[in-house]
Amino acid sequence: MLGIIPARGGSKGISGKNLVSVGGRPLLAYTADAAHASRRLSRTIVTTDDETIAQAARDLRIEVPFMRPDTLAGDDTPMLPVVQHALRAMRAHEIDADVVVLLQPTSPLRRGEHIDSAIELLAETGADSVVSVVDVPHQFNPVSVLSLDGDRLRPFLDTAPTTRRQDKPPALARNGPAVLAVRAAVIEGGSLYGQDSRPLMMAPEDSIDVDTLFDLHLVELLLRERQAG
Repeated sequence: MLGIIPARGGSKGISGKNLVSVGGRPLLAYTADAAHASRRLSRTIVTTDDETIAQAARDLRIEVPFMRPDTLAGDDTPMLPVVQHALRAMRAHEIDADVVVLLQPTSPLRRGEHIDSAIELLAETGADSVVSVVDVPHQFNPVSVLSLDGDRLRPFLDTAPTTRRQDKPPALARNGPAVLAVRAAVIEGGSLYGQDSRPLMMAPEDSIDVDTLFDLHLVELLLRERQAG
């Protein structure tokens, strides 16, 4: 089981996001902690184009066996070719993984137990992938979402408005995702998720995906509460 942490150097929302200080530690450190705590991962690597991130990963006892090319480190680079490149690069190091576990460094509240649960569910179900998800808050449920038609509000979906929480259908969203366990054959076939993707439910308090400064403040608060408890 190969853990892959994608951590490129650039970031538009928060400068140097992957190494920004959270609770006195770089953001990357919390994903490294989760990887080390996992009982199921055989090894974990960082794929990065940035030497500063690479050294930080090594300091956190995470392998950096290759550097990611600049062509795969742009703002608009999809994740699939990044993971495909990592698999090819690892084969050059004589490591041929059958399952990849993608661990975004922007999900610092995910723990080793979440990683292990995803891997176990993948094995039990025979699915193509297992992806971490969180319940969509009822006010953001698709039946509650609106769009603007000029200066007028319209239902986003072509359905009658639903205001009572009890009447809204359940909805799930990927929480980053914090964890994506996927078979290498699916990645090589040109998909991140495949045809059979199963959910790993995670609590909202474990599901913050850091994209803004507000997210960082929220993560620091939750980490403080976790450490105090």
